[in-house]
Amino acid sequence: MLPQEAIRAKRDGQALDAAAIGELVAGIADGSLGDAQIGALAMAIFLNGMNATETVALTEAVRDSGDVLDWTALDLPGPVIDKHSTGGVGDVVSLILGPWVAACGGHVPMISGRGLGHTGGTLDKLESIPGYSVTPDTATFRRLVEDVGVAIIGQTADLAPADKRLYAIRDVTATVESLPLIVSSILGKKLACGLDALVMDVKVGSGAFMPTPEASQELAETIAEVASRAGTPTTALLTDMSQPLAPCAGNALEVHEALAVLTGKRPNSRLLEVTRGLAVEMLLAGGLAPDRDAALKRLDERLASGEAAERFGRMVAGLGGPADLLDAPDRHLPVAPVVRPVLAPHAGHLRGLDTRALGMTVVELGGGRRQPGEAIDHAVGLADIAELGSKLDAGQPLATLHARSHAEADQAERQLLDAIEIGEARPSPTLIRDIIRREAP
Repeated sequence: MLPQEAIRAKRDGQALDAAAIGELVAGIADGSLGDAQIGALAMAIFLNGMNATETVALTEAVRDSGDVLDWTALDLPGPVIDKHSTGGVGDVVSLILGPWVAACGGHVPMISGRGLGHTGGTLDKLESIPGYSVTPDTATFRRLVEDVGVAIIGQTADLAPADKRLYAIRDVTATVESLPLIVSSILGKKLACGLDALVMDVKVGSGAFMPTPEASQELAETIAEVASRAGTPTTALLTDMSQPLAPCAGNALEVHEALAVLTGKRPNSRLLEVTRGLAVEMLLAGGLAPDRDAALKRLDERLASGEAAERFGRMVAGLGGPADLLDAPDRHLPVAPVVRPVLAPHAGHLRGLDTRALGMTVVELGGGRRQPGEAIDHAVGLADIAELGSKLDAGQPLATLHARSHAEADQAERQLLDAIEIGEARPSPTLIRDIIRREAP
């Protein structure tokens, strides 16, 4: 079918078959489809949607538009499993989860991204570690997945190339918020990693990518269904993002927090609870534990023994970072020149947080990007952020600002105070709201 005829059919609300979708995606990848045609196709999908069969076909075509990793030649002793998050504020789960699951026998080839809007990016966090390369050669990547059990890197040029071009055009044609396009973008990259199973972390709340709880639920269910129909058993968890997951937001600050969790210095944190919940599902999906209790026991043993932290250290060193990061993080991670507290204006309980606004505060400090490709300041951000429900006295610290200048700190303080609500206490939200499991047919 000519591309313009396929675009016309979708414009008119018709369903496309797998062959037509495959030809369109191949044209996106090889350049034979023009930007105007891709924009028209994206808008047609945005306006008319896709049924489940079309979304599966689109996901598989994006997956197959470049290399699909095959691990069989390595004869790995454990399953190849991964996790993906829809993004949030203070979400440093990947840095803990990958090494932790590796310590339990999994192999985690984690392809991660950069910050987008108010959400932090795993690659940006890792690049606050001096020398860490997020773009290693394929041989190094495969060796680390085999020997260490985990490697967290960026998307290579040969992995789902159709997604890169399609996403760039969606970004400038107001077609980002389309469920079939979102799902195929997320899963096309992840399923190209040759996974035995996938666990998704879909955020809900004021810092979530999706605008409402209902939209987050629909996204989670669609991802689990599409990925499983594409051949990868998938579990989706709906987790809370009505406040930053870690008590900090900012690249180096979040690396510090991840190290604190890995080394047992944060035994009862929200971050640890969500990460443990995701890790349990990864062990179950990969057949590394027969039930939830056995998975929890194995995870807690590996964390307490220091093996999870040791895997993180080996990954960092293997990708060019310092070998002694675990022992001396202050020696290597950048520090902002201005560090000062933000004080509660009056007494009460921390009743509400605009988590998206907190994320944008970090961006304004320089810890995120206003324009694609912009350099970021890894040292700045917010630390010691009070949890929802905390009882506060007037003048008690709400958070600690890490800024490049006093003027930027002043602006961030105003933004932070505008983003909070102090009043009567209300119950803290449930951290893990739902779990959706789908097996491959």
